[in-house]
Amino acid sequence: MCIAVPAKVLKIEGKIAETELGGVIRRVSIEMVPEVKVGDYVMVHAGLAISIVNKEEAEVERELWEELMEVLQDATNGND
Repeated sequence: MCIAVPAKVLKIEGKIAETELGGVIRRVSIEMVPEVKVGDYVMVHAGLAISIVNKEEAEVERELWEELMEVLQDATNGND
């Protein structure tokens, strides 16, 4: 299964953006979204920014992602 996650663009250098997701900084290609600007949110899949999303959508996606991680962590720890 492949998923894309929202990340905030912190810095752009050429065709590479520095992004942040949950405190983790990653460099991703922005070749598919050349109009992206610092401060925008992008959906990232396999090291590639594939679309620009608004802040509200990014926040909803992040909340869902955090909920999923909590459920998975509980399942791993044997909590029901």
